[in-house]
Amino acid sequence: MSAPAVEVTEHTNRRSGGRLGRKALRGAPVTSFPTLVRKIPVYQMVPDEAVELIHEESLSILEEVGCEFRDDEAIAMWKAAGADVSETRVRIDRALLMELVSKVPSEFTLNARNPERTVQVGGNNSIFVPMYGAPYVRDLDNNRRYGTLADLNNFHKLAYMAPALHSSSSIICEPMEIAVPKRHLHIIHSALKHSDKPFMGIVTSKDRAEDTMAMAGIVFGADFVRDNPVLVAITNCNSPLVWDATMLDAMKVYARHNQPLILAPFALCGASTSASAVGAVAQVNAEALAGIAFTQLLRPGSPQIYGQFMVTVDMKTGAPMGGTPEAAQMMYLMGALARKYRLPWRTSGFHVGSKLNDAQAGYEANMLMHAAILAGANYIWHSAGWLEAGLTCGYSKFATDCEQLVGWYKYAGGLPFDDFKEAMAAIREVGPQGHFLGTQHTLDHFQSAFFIPSIMDFNSFEQWKAEGAKDHDTRGREKARNMLADYEEPKLDQGVADGLRDFIAQREERLPDSVS
Repeated sequence: MSAPAVEVTEHTNRRSGGRLGRKALRGAPVTSFPTLVRKIPVYQMVPDEAVELIHEESLSILEEVGCEFRDDEAIAMWKAAGADVSETRVRIDRALLMELVSKVPSEFTLNARNPERTVQVGGNNSIFVPMYGAPYVRDLDNNRRYGTLADLNNFHKLAYMAPALHSSSSIICEPMEIAVPKRHLHIIHSALKHSDKPFMGIVTSKDRAEDTMAMAGIVFGADFVRDNPVLVAITNCNSPLVWDATMLDAMKVYARHNQPLILAPFALCGASTSASAVGAVAQVNAEALAGIAFTQLLRPGSPQIYGQFMVTVDMKTGAPMGGTPEAAQMMYLMGALARKYRLPWRTSGFHVGSKLNDAQAGYEANMLMHAAILAGANYIWHSAGWLEAGLTCGYSKFATDCEQLVGWYKYAGGLPFDDFKEAMAAIREVGPQGHFLGTQHTLDHFQSAFFIPSIMDFNSFEQWKAEGAKDHDTRGREKARNMLADYEEPKLDQGVADGLRDFIAQREERLPDSVS
């Protein structure tokens, strides 16, 4: 499907001044931080020999057991490439596998409609991306209910306003009132309309992926999106060892347009993998490498993201668990493997099982984000809003996660020494028994020296009580309300906006109202 003939010569919309400009002058960050360049060492939990052992076992799995590719075109392509194919089972020689994987660039540019929001993925770069796929929301009144298009619009607005989020994702929550065959059109429209950051594609069918690329073409120009990454799409291997037709269809659309895919096995460790952290990593690594290799049959040199979604299963109930130590340990192993292959890689940041934005959510989130940062993850997904193992996106959780991301951004940026000499001079200026509040050094640095959260409360008990004795969850909902009240839309060019509306109307006329 080709994009409608809407030519866009400039895909930027620079905004200045106004209420947000005045807030910026008061010290509140309102524009996106640039790509996070990590200036702290990565942490490798196991020696190189252990990483090599997992690597070798993964290659043996693909040679001896193989991986299912349930798509006729994919099977034909694997046969032509020289793989051992039996019906839908593909056994891939390690030399062929690693030759294909080596074609993936170690770093790529992810373009935004506002070039100031464009980011780099791979290498020492990290970006934070909000959650994806929640059917429910925990709303501004703390009620759990189905998500709506209005909620999705709100979350895209919040993602746009959050300085440490580098993408608007796409299906942050499902707009459940819209018919499934037409829902993707409104999801992508919301991401493109309410934010000018990079976004994520739809993968639930070939037609929906093509519609996504057509809409991207309206905004960026059809020629531009044939070769330049403007979105990231997620494809999940069905563990154990199955790439199904739906995911392969999406791979074909996006990889052939040079759009990066996250090749991420969806592993419930102990259920869809063995009950072993290292065993699970060996299997998931094999699954991810097989998917990455296939993308290079589709378009050699296309940018891709090595991915994983690995959670442990509660052996008492079978339910997926969130921020467990094993999930963090597996993250460190995947990071080491990604560095070995020189691949950009994705993991989850604030993925939690808690139903509320409570202490459990905080413990789980810290366990995983710390591992994501120290393991050197490049695309840190599910970094805002995630509750209840992804079933729910919470307004309070979204706002508090965004505030915490500012802290993590600063943490991973390392300790600057650029003002060290001036700080030492201030000590000599003040001397014993003085204070630093009036020194020039303090006046120059008080806004930037330390992380200053607005939702977390550090007041005295008496002050906290006088202000309503609000807990963290309540303050998060208030923050979300205030952010939405301050939102100003980054307007699309009128011709582009009209082109999107016309495309949606044309497609909705052809699409059914329900899934047959």
